[in-house]
Amino acid sequence: MDQLHFKSAVEIARLIREREVRATEALEHFLARVEKYNPNLNAVIWLDVGRARERAKAADAALAKGEVWGPLHGVPMTIKESYNVAGSPTTWGDPKLANNVTETSALAAERLEKAGAVLFGKTNVPLMLADWQSYNAIYGTTNNPWDVTRTPGGSSGGSAAALAAGLTGLEAGSDIGGSIRNPAHYCGVFGLKPTWGVVSPKGQALPGTHADADISVVGPLARGAADLDLALDVMAGPDKIDGVAWKLDLPPCGARSLADLRIAIKLRDPNCDVDAEYADKLQALVDAVAKRGATVKEIEPKLDTARLHEVYVLLLRAATSVRTSEEDVKRWGQTLTEIDAAKEPYLNLTVRGNKLPHRDWLKLNNERHGLRRAFAAFFADWDILLCPAAASAAWPHDQEGERWQRKIAVNGNPVASTDQLFWAGYASLVYLPATVGPAGLVKSGLPVGYQAIAASGRDKTATAFSRFIEKEIVGFTPPPGFD
Repeated sequence: MDQLHFKSAVEIARLIREREVRATEALEHFLARVEKYNPNLNAVIWLDVGRARERAKAADAALAKGEVWGPLHGVPMTIKESYNVAGSPTTWGDPKLANNVTETSALAAERLEKAGAVLFGKTNVPLMLADWQSYNAIYGTTNNPWDVTRTPGGSSGGSAAALAAGLTGLEAGSDIGGSIRNPAHYCGVFGLKPTWGVVSPKGQALPGTHADADISVVGPLARGAADLDLALDVMAGPDKIDGVAWKLDLPPCGARSLADLRIAIKLRDPNCDVDAEYADKLQALVDAVAKRGATVKEIEPKLDTARLHEVYVLLLRAATSVRTSEEDVKRWGQTLTEIDAAKEPYLNLTVRGNKLPHRDWLKLNNERHGLRRAFAAFFADWDILLCPAAASAAWPHDQEGERWQRKIAVNGNPVASTDQLFWAGYASLVYLPATVGPAGLVKSGLPVGYQAIAASGRDKTATAFSRFIEKEIVGFTPPPGFD
């Protein structure tokens, strides 16, 4: 099997359907790679080998009878630990949930299996999915396959690391603060944050949670841009309750190549400095896009980006307050009384967001919907808004102190790691779809990615842009040492 592990899910599925590779062979291939490479990465933290082998055998038997389960027939895949999968622990990295073994699976997991996927394991996350690193007291630390001393991102860090190293055929993650996008960027793979509400998150939740969280979405990560389309088609749509009344009908992208697209460019913002070598790589991508005939212009929606970021962090922390302990909120609040709150704006907004009165939330939500209108007006003239996914390439592991205290180096200066939430919030606050895909390698040899934001409901335009970039300019490159 010629580097099956670095092929896209679309290609793996084709090979299985055309009987060039058996589903059982594909599964054993990935299991062998997990055994060989995962000890140094700790990306895959739970395996269900027996069940997966039985399902792969059944996939081969079905194909022998001319039965195709779906577009992912026989494709081996893993999934983010935070998804309920029947028979597996779903802990969100919290030792208190170590025995939380569910009898049912998340709706998205069910849909992926119904489409033919062979689900064989789960991938690592940070505690409560609340970091751009992936480590916890149950499963330990996940490393970036490009440099094991660096973060693979979070909270879908195990997902992106497993894909980049060729340990799985496809992945599914979640994103409220860049948790699909930053791991894809740091590990050099593809990710899609769908429009809010397009994919039901049912079952990707803590025990006892029934309501869909504000801002939060679930979506795919992959080694190929076409995989994002395929997985979105499989995962998308309402749950059983809402499905009684409405059906999803995402509009297709009418463009046939980059030359047919109108692309707005925003590579910098005063709210979050971007490392020069990363910005240069994005500019080189922009230049390549322009040479292929696309309409390209440095332009952005006319709005106060500082206020957008403030509203985002307040609503983000209000949305995650249900999974934040009272002890943490109390400790953070006490810290604010002991320091100059103006010098720690992220901590200040975090404490305010966790304690936000509903009346204030309604005002902020109204403001958010005004911003949605501003973005909608902007996208009447543009197909894609191209911007960074983060502030820099992957940074060294740092598990000391509180998240808000940690610094990363940007242009040689120490800056708060939480500042780069700005680039996550630019799409998240207003519910927009965004893809991240490889833009190439910076001088340090680490991968970096672009973020392509599209209009609300125009998920297929975002994925089409990534397909065109992959075909015409740059796609997935395997990290060294994982042949």
